Amino acid sequence: MRMMRLESRPRALVATMSKDRTFASFFQAGFECSSHRRRDGVRLDLIRATSHDRHVASDYRQCVELGLRTLRDGLRWHLIETAPGRYDWSSWLPALEAAEQLNLQIIWDLFHYGSPDCVDQAAPDFAERFTDFAIAALEVHESVSGRPPSVCPLNEINFLSWAVDDGYFRRVGPEQRGWFKRQLVRTAIMASRAIKQRWPTSTIVWAEPLIHIAPHDLRRPTVRAAQRNLQGMYEAYDWIMGFAEPELGGDPSLVDVVGWNFYPHNQWYYQGPTIPMGHHEYRPLADMLVEVAERYGKPLFISETGAEGSGRPAWLHYVCDEVRTAQARGADVQGICLYPVTAYPGWDNSRHCQVGLFSPVGSDGKRHVYEPLKEELERQRAMFGVERTVVSMHDSEGKISAGRF
Repeated sequence: MRMMRLESRPRALVATMSKDRTFASFFQAGFECSSHRRRDGVRLDLIRATSHDRHVASDYRQCVELGLRTLRDGLRWHLIETAPGRYDWSSWLPALEAAEQLNLQIIWDLFHYGSPDCVDQAAPDFAERFTDFAIAALEVHESVSGRPPSVCPLNEINFLSWAVDDGYFRRVGPEQRGWFKRQLVRTAIMASRAIKQRWPTSTIVWAEPLIHIAPHDLRRPTVRAAQRNLQGMYEAYDWIMGFAEPELGGDPSLVDVVGWNFYPHNQWYYQGPTIPMGHHEYRPLADMLVEVAERYGKPLFISETGAEGSGRPAWLHYVCDEVRTAQARGADVQGICLYPVTAYPGWDNSRHCQVGLFSPVGSDGKRHVYEPLKEELERQRAMFGVERTVVSMHDSEGKISAGRF
């Protein structure tokens, strides 16, 4: 990998809580919207599987009632582009209209792993096909909202390329490790440039896994292999921002907020098991956040976090404590997104994943709130000094006005 001089990277010059906010609420919620085909060919559609498509208005209202006014949600490209260049927006419009009625800020995932069967992700024109779709989608957004969009163009480039390279997802393109990541980054750069050209005040966020890999022994080859694997965590951002692989055309202007997805299983030994919290090899989240804040010099947020079952409140407590520590050390952490906010069926076997604030839709047609997590959320909101409810106010550039949230 060809690297630019480290001195060319902007250093983080951040306040604990900057005055001009990117998000309408510090605490946020995200709806699982994966739509890829599994290795066995089965198409996943988590928006449908969680009944979010049929209950989107009530799902959004429940978030508002808990003071969650910035949400992550997604478009199902495979339902929208019914033939090359032909779009049917009926699967998305109910969510778009519900968000406007409630004055919510939605970060729209344009590509959450899945694409239509008529789109080949390995094709030379994939970047153009996705960019055409992204611009068409945001034109629809503009017609409904009239506000600059907030988008995550491609979700988890690093994870998706790993999943393809290691055979967890179906093969895309040649069996050449790293080829697909370059294809995705080229696509990300082209689409982001087009979005910024058309909507200069749009907010482009990204969401990548925040991980730690430790060597399982101290032999030099093992240590080097662990370090080499860990470097993959930085590649998507380094390439999009032009810190490495400059021939791809990356630039810092294509990233407004650096998002990091962090879960209990995000730290492991090289070729070994997960490192449990409390173990001497477990790296504090605050240290990781400060490192990436200094590396990229951008506002950041926890774009996904959560645990399963009864561990949900304790996990949120840990994440919030670490975020406060990172903020005190200068990292401009602007939000924490509870993701997924609803229980969902697992990708591989449809097992019930008991996560988030909300249950599946019950026989009464409602989702029920997991009270222990709700109570922890309220405690953490008070500790951060952010108010429970606020109406998002946008200035002429589409940014959130200063104020408590």
